[in-house]
Amino acid sequence: MPLTFGKEYKLCSKRIIDAVFDQGEQVKAYPYIARYLITGLPEPVAFQVVFSAPKRTFRKAHERNRIKRLARETFRLNKSELEMYLKNQNKQLALFLVYTAPKEVSFAENQKAMSKLQKKIIDTIDAL
Repeated sequence: MPLTFGKEYKLCSKRIIDAVFDQGEQVKAYPYIARYLITGLPEPVAFQVVFSAPKRTFRKAHERNRIKRLARETFRLNKSELEMYLKNQNKQLALFLVYTAPKEVSFAENQKAMSKLQKKIIDTIDAL
């Protein structure tokens, strides 16, 4: 599985994003909250994802951009387990990640949290 994270992994459809919040499930792993929905996607990929950092917490745009950049990088490095699972199950996932910590956490903590979050998502999909 290549570790690339191209445009096809970016969730842009407002209709699908609204459906994620209306009908989707929620999983928490500090500092992230993930909302996800198993649905058909316009691209032939296992998942599409949106990263969000709240303006209320991070007032300056460069702070929000840094948080989202770190989140994208940690997700890219840890995506293979989730991607393999979804391909084996023949499912597609729309995912919305919200960063909830009041300050930026270290890259190592971010990686542990992202790995834990992806495992929780896999476990909750199995439970369905």
